[in-house]
Amino acid sequence: MRESTSDAQRLKKRQWAGLIISILPALFLLMDGIMKLIKPAIVVETTVHLGYPASVILPLGIVLLGCTVLYLIPRTAVLGAILLTGYLGGAVATHVRVGEGAFPIVFPIILGVLIWIGLYLRDDRLRALVPSRTQTAQ
Repeated sequence: MRESTSDAQRLKKRQWAGLIISILPALFLLMDGIMKLIKPAIVVETTVHLGYPASVILPLGIVLLGCTVLYLIPRTAVLGAILLTGYLGGAVATHVRVGEGAFPIVFPIILGVLIWIGLYLRDDRLRALVPSRTQTAQ
């Protein structure tokens, strides 16, 4: 009986950790998406500096918010993570193309890693698909 209680506690801790790790990048991406909808001068300047016309800011914001919402809904979280990975890959490619420094290139990669770690910890289906290796007793 104690073993199942211990397992349940571990599962609950893992799910809470996954939720917290998932929320951190999601909050940043939600803020970024909202800023693209509001379009303050700094967002327009940065987008144009990266080589995109100002007309793509609103569609990018809508796509980013949609993907992030999909990620936050448990039933569609895997799809959201896949779409956000593509979005963040585009961000990395853009910063590499423009010749930005290391931080603008690495930051989207860190967000992507956090997205997948958080999802892995909170989603049993993903853990079943990508099991972690454990040592077996001999």
